[in-house]
Amino acid sequence: MALRRETVFWLGVLGGLAFLLWLLSPILLPFVLGMALGYLLDPVVEWLARLGLSRTAASGLLIVGAFLGGVVALITVLPAIIGQTVDFARHVPELLGALRDRLQPLVARVLADVQATPAGDLTGPLSQVIDKATDRLPGIAGDLVGRGLALVNVLSLLAITPLVAFYLLRDWPKIVAEIDDWLPRASAPTIRAQIRAIDTVLAGFARGSATVCGLLALFYGIALSAVGLDFGLVIGLTAGAVSFVPYLGFIVGLTSSVGVALYQFWPDWMRVAIVLAIFFAGQIVSDYVLVPRLVGERIGLHPLWVIFGVFAGGALFGFVGVLLSVPVCAVIGVLTRFAIGRYKDSDLYRGVEAG
Repeated sequence: MALRRETVFWLGVLGGLAFLLWLLSPILLPFVLGMALGYLLDPVVEWLARLGLSRTAASGLLIVGAFLGGVVALITVLPAIIGQTVDFARHVPELLGALRDRLQPLVARVLADVQATPAGDLTGPLSQVIDKATDRLPGIAGDLVGRGLALVNVLSLLAITPLVAFYLLRDWPKIVAEIDDWLPRASAPTIRAQIRAIDTVLAGFARGSATVCGLLALFYGIALSAVGLDFGLVIGLTAGAVSFVPYLGFIVGLTSSVGVALYQFWPDWMRVAIVLAIFFAGQIVSDYVLVPRLVGERIGLHPLWVIFGVFAGGALFGFVGVLLSVPVCAVIGVLTRFAIGRYKDSDLYRGVEAG
């Protein structure tokens, strides 16, 4: 009975927290970013504290430095990003129209080669689909840009995110001690061990993935801009930013950049091949150099589970869910491995010997 009561209690707590997160998801972005920034910078604060600096001074110094660096980055890069994004949204109908014009002869040739249904039977529907997409995408793109700018409200991010990170860094030992005092005494050692395992996974993955994403964003953005690709900066930075999901950055960047390159450089296949080579080079370096050295096997999750988690988080909590999805997947992975280990040590797994 006691075990059942404990189980019901903790399931109720987890359900309540999930419902609260879902309810407050529209306002959580600055707080999530602030907590992520604090979590990433905590080792630096610990190091400065060991040198004799107070946690308050160390936290303030780091947050002010990060804030000023972010402001400088916004001032220097944001106008170009916004300009390219708006220009890209404006050119989407033109890009799709060019895609339609170039796909129709290709479809006709393929159908003629395989002696299939006459080309006109499929190129007509193809034209209709692309025409509808062309008509609707400007509104969709404008809506997405508007929502994105409303979601990532620069003023709220600049005002709230540094405060959340500062208080989290300053008060981290007190927060840990307070939460530790809440733990049920009988289960406290087990819970502490799992929290340490979760912290190891999250710390290694978060810091390693942030470094990988930053390096890929710089590489893609600079390389595509150097090639002369229109909207290359936006495509490169976006591809790098979403690279924390396995292969998502590669797929997003490759499809969008090659589509733009075909429209812009046609029929210069050499420049299209260079754009292709940029993303394949980035993926190879990421898979065989950056990820093994900076992330390794710290997260312990299959890429398919991570991709599923990102889609599930986005469906449930929007953009905040996407940001939280990989850490939550890592936590679930640690707890699942612990539960499986306990199950294998139990009579349920081994079976109860007769008589």
